[in-house]
Parts: sequence; C-alpha cells; structure tokens
Amino acid sequence: MARKVRRSGQNLTLEKIIMTIFLLSVVGSAFLYSIFSLATAAPETVSEDPVEVSHTEFINTLVPHAQELHNQYGILPSIILGQAILESDWGQSSLASEYHNLFGIKASEGESSVTLETMEFVNEEWITIQGDFRVYNDWNESLDDHTQLFVNGVSWNPSLYAEVLAAQTYQEAAAALQTAGYATDPDYAAKIIAVIEENQLSQYDEI
Repeated sequence: MARKVRRSGQNLTLEKIIMTIFLLSVVGSAFLYSIFSLATAAPETVSEDPVEVSHTEFINTLVPHAQELHNQYGILPSIILGQAILESDWGQSSLASEYHNLFGIKASEGESSVTLETMEFVNEEWITIQGDFRVYNDWNESLDDHTQLFVNGVSWNPSLYAEVLAAQTYQEAAAALQTAGYATDPDYAAKIIAVIEENQLSQYDEI
C-alpha cells in the first residue's frame, strides 16, 4: 500500500507540473498576442497632419458667398477672391487658418483680436510690426466684414472705398484699393490684378 501511495503522489505531482506548464504557456501566449496586437495597431493611432486645401478647393469654397455679396453690394467677386488669395496665402497663413481672417483686417477696440507680426512698407522700406487683427468664426464672416468695410468706409471717411464698389472691372477696383490705401504695399494693385488673371477669377464676375 505504501508504494501505491507514493506512486499516487508522484502522479499528482506530475499532473500539477504539467498543468502549471500548460497554464504558463496559455498565459504567455496571451501576453505575446496582446503585445503583438498593440504593436500592429499602433500606426492606426498616429494622427496625421491636416491636408492642405488645394487652390481650386479654396476658390470653390469662397465663390458662392463672394457672388452673394456681389449681388447685394456690387463688390466684384474677382476682387474678393484676389485679395483673399494674396492676403491669406491661399488660406494657409496662421491668421487665416487659425483665426479665419482672410484679408488682414485690423481690430478696433473691443473687438475679438489676436496680435501677430506683419510686414508694412514704411519710408520706402519693409518693416516688421505687431498688429492687432480681427478674429472671426469662419471665412464667410471674414468675407462679410471685408465687404462691410467697403460699404461703410472708416470713421474718418465713410466713402473711402466707394470707388471700389462702383468699379465695373477688376482693374478699376484694384486701382481704387491702392488709391484708398487699403495696403501699404506700393505694388498692391498690380499684385491683385496678377492674382486675378493668373487664376482666371474674372469668370466669377459674370453672374
């Protein structure tokens, strides 16, 4: 009987060893599978940089509202689009992409604003200054404010941009912008006209 008991004990010990090995192998396999799953899934969690809007997409985004503003106030869509492209670098500047200001419009006291560096042509040279710019909720709001600037002018001259609204061609409107002093750049009108012609923006004036 003693031998039989010893054999039973040996068998039980062997069974425990086998069971332990089995459990360890299962746990180990599960652990390795988890590590492998995390490793293979990791690339899917990496965020990608936002895709830049193409030039065509940028124009197409602005055209409908630009034409609405033309119907209401007379401002040529080609001028709205040309200025937006030139001032915002196709919507890619930080002022345009983060704060929805497409035209570099400065903020008045009490308006939502952000302070950024900007270049201005002063005393026959380009200098860098700090400017307080308007912040908008979206690009359409920026287009609205841009047009209202032409409609209402400024506090010291309500008809400052009357000639821009009255212009029948983009060439006349661009020249009126320069005369009114919209920008300090001495070549501003020429640059607006070049942008309009390079991108065939005058087609949107025919509505």
